[in-house]
Amino acid sequence: MSQVRIVGGVKVLDFLGAFFDDLALYFDRNLSMVGAVDELYWCLGGSEALSIYTHIRRTGIYLLGVVPLLFKACASISMLNHGKALQAESIKMGVDSDVMVGTSLVDMYGKCGLLFDAQNVFDYMPERNVVTWNAMIGGYMRNGDLGAASFLFEKMSTRSAITWIEMIDGFASNGVTLTARQLFDQVPLELRNVVTWTVMVDGYASNGEMEAAKEIFEAMPIRNYFVWSSMISGYCKKGDVQAAKAIFDRIPKRNLVNWNSLISGLAQNGFCEEALDFFTKMQTEGFEPDEITVVSVLSACAQLGLPDSGKEIHQMIIHKGIKLNQFILNGLVDMYAKCGDLTNARLIFERMSKRNDACWNAMISGFAIHGQCKEALEFFGRMEASSEKPNVITFLSVLSACGHGGFVEEGLEIFLKMEKYGLIATIQHYGCLIDLLGRAGRVKEAYDLIKTMPMKPNDTIWGALLGACRIHSDLDMADRVLKEVGRDSEPCFSNDSHYVILSNIYAASDSWERAETMRTVMLDKGFQKTPARSSFVVNKKEMSFCATT
Repeated sequence: MSQVRIVGGVKVLDFLGAFFDDLALYFDRNLSMVGAVDELYWCLGGSEALSIYTHIRRTGIYLLGVVPLLFKACASISMLNHGKALQAESIKMGVDSDVMVGTSLVDMYGKCGLLFDAQNVFDYMPERNVVTWNAMIGGYMRNGDLGAASFLFEKMSTRSAITWIEMIDGFASNGVTLTARQLFDQVPLELRNVVTWTVMVDGYASNGEMEAAKEIFEAMPIRNYFVWSSMISGYCKKGDVQAAKAIFDRIPKRNLVNWNSLISGLAQNGFCEEALDFFTKMQTEGFEPDEITVVSVLSACAQLGLPDSGKEIHQMIIHKGIKLNQFILNGLVDMYAKCGDLTNARLIFERMSKRNDACWNAMISGFAIHGQCKEALEFFGRMEASSEKPNVITFLSVLSACGHGGFVEEGLEIFLKMEKYGLIATIQHYGCLIDLLGRAGRVKEAYDLIKTMPMKPNDTIWGALLGACRIHSDLDMADRVLKEVGRDSEPCFSNDSHYVILSNIYAASDSWERAETMRTVMLDKGFQKTPARSSFVVNKKEMSFCATT
């Protein structure tokens, strides 16, 4: 590490200017160039550190001490070609046998998924230390080769705390919590630290085994902030929001990570009002929101349909200078699109230099939800022409848009494109297509499609067809649906709305006796008509009322 620490973007840039203007002067002042590049790595990022090192090499200077750091940078930004070039340069300079260089190479190849290359470097290293073995084990674990990792683990003569952590975390991350727990129980007491405990708790929580996670959590001699967040996130993933809040209330000293875990969990489970309430409490207690916080609260605003609150969050992001990364921009687009402010959604979208599938999907879905079906199809075409290819969610949105817009031929053509992108249509995609055909009056085609589906139709599929029968007064097809799902006298739908549709179809066809039969079946099965509910927002408060009859 350098004797002079450099912090802040401006100071880093000033340092760089002087650094290249008078390289010798820095040597005279005993400034460690290794430390400088190390600082630059953390201040500017891996790609910038690599660029700076390239400039240094042009001066004819080779810095052995920074090579491991540069391999780390290559791994973090997946610049394998650059990493291989650095390896070749290390061989040329005769330093490839250095244990730190070799260990960094093993780590880089392992993180990039090139296990053969990692093992090759590992095998030919003249000297290895425990860090080298840990790097190789970590590579195998990351890529799911549990057998090879276990083989190396058994061969190790000396194990560190990191060795045990790599093994426990590796098995847990691959869903093998039983073996992870067996390893945890074998950890020597002198090597069992707070991280070992935390990894085991997180392993259980990540796999949804909250009872086991709680057992280890309660037995921990000391706890760090991460294990509290693991428990909160684990409960939220299981949908047990009350247990998550109970854990949060027990935290002796909260930090931003803990707040983010709870707010994010609440938003993901649909407790959006509470998520916004905790967001306010967090700030009241003196915590400044970061990128993760605002992404969660933007999602809450989107789900609640609160454009005014969403705009306040947007203004806060600008005012506090929070970096507009890909996730925040996606969150803003999604919030504005779901709230119906498609102008602002599109404005942000068009200004984005890089767009991923989530961003495209937010726009296409927003257009589809708010009836701008032509625009949804236009954006789908633009997405196809871009470097980002559609996924299953994209096709659900665009097929829904086709259904609402009456674009039957376009919808059929788009459905067939799923195979082109290597995507398998789910029952939801077939449901959209059946709804599309049904709305257009092509009820027979919709029925034929159901009969040729590769999966068994569910209530949603039959409901879409029954809806079409009601719209087009097709009593014959309604009767055919009844024969498919059960006996005429006792259909076996699990959704009460289907009985209502059938009753309405029969009533519209003056088949009053059959309409009454459907109502009787509903009563016999214990179904009740779901009361209608409407809601609106007044002064940022949601008001709602329900029909009682």
